[in-house]
Amino acid sequence: MNDVQVATEHLGEIEHITGYVKATLTRCLDHPTTKVWAMLTDSTQIKDWLAPGEIELKKGGRAKLNFGDSGIIIDSEVSEYEANRLLEYSWSGSTDEPQRPIRWSIEPKSTGTKLTLTIKIPEDEVVDRSCAGWEAHLTMLQAAIEGVPIKFPFEHFQQSRAGYKKLLGIEE
Repeated sequence: MNDVQVATEHLGEIEHITGYVKATLTRCLDHPTTKVWAMLTDSTQIKDWLAPGEIELKKGGRAKLNFGDSGIIIDSEVSEYEANRLLEYSWSGSTDEPQRPIRWSIEPKSTGTKLTLTIKIPEDEVVDRSCAGWEAHLTMLQAAIEGVPIKFPFEHFQQSRAGYKKLLGIEE
């Protein structure tokens, strides 16, 4: 079995919808929902796996994240919110850009928490790169929740990107 085949076994599900590609990435974490929710919403914890910033925890609140190394600043609005269960905002830098909704949902399980990330990427963008980037950030979240934050795992990103290219039928 080659590396790409191994990589695709653990990737999210891809669905084509009008104008977008929807990816659903799921992780089961051995932590209570309150701890997972804090990782997604507490500015002192978001910076350990995503980027410095703040999210106002209410529908209509601001979601601002600053990816200083890349120069990307996310400035959007919380479009869905349910405390300790659901958070959605756009992964866009401004209202002039296409909407790129990301939706975090969590649910308790007997051994921890099921975390589901649903992202919608405009179909004319580089979908494999976006999906692989989120795979990398989920790996960073898993490390941070264990108390050992890591830098962006570029090798994992590259392997995931190759896997998503395969899932999307993109020739290398």
